Amino acid sequence: MARYRGSVCRLCRRENLKLFLKGDRCYSDKCAFDRRGYPPGQHGQRRRGKISDYGIQLREKQKVKRMYGLSEKQFRLFFERADRQKGITGTNLLVFLERRLDNVVYRLGFVNSRTQGRHYVRHNHFLVNDQRVNIPSFQVKIGDVIQIREKSIKIQAINEALGAVVRRGLPQWLELDKDNMKGIVKNFPIREDLTMPMQEQLIVELYSK
Repeated sequence: MARYRGSVCRLCRRENLKLFLKGDRCYSDKCAFDRRGYPPGQHGQRRRGKISDYGIQLREKQKVKRMYGLSEKQFRLFFERADRQKGITGTNLLVFLERRLDNVVYRLGFVNSRTQGRHYVRHNHFLVNDQRVNIPSFQVKIGDVIQIREKSIKIQAINEALGAVVRRGLPQWLELDKDNMKGIVKNFPIREDLTMPMQEQLIVELYSK
């Protein structure tokens, strides 16, 4: 599967929003978005003309897709699944994205970014209900217990991430037992739990054309 291997800071600048793709660096003075808050490229500082409705919808889709670190094909499959389910398609889409295991370990504070979460899930550092799961897109369910494997407890990056969890905040739909390095899915997330500025209806309009 194709992966983006360029500078992720350029993605934040392109979307004109801090996407927190580099963990702690995004909170520091080294954050490229804070230092250069204009689009990347040779003409990034030029004044742009009016963006079309399609352009606005496209940028919103790209923003959410990049925030969760998905390819176009993966993102489209999540949308189609959300569209088939009862309820509001846009909200269903965001809930599916939030329920990904790589996102959940990030939300619990076990890792500093979703990219790191995907890497650590792939390398079998986490258990779900005492079973090893190495699929980043695995959809957690209510009552699932996510914990760090005993052999991985001493990994420095995991401990550093847990030390910074207070700064990021813990979603209400998750519960963290920091002493035992495990988390519990109390409920599925609702739209009010997602604080990042996302206009999912624009994505629905884009894919509905």
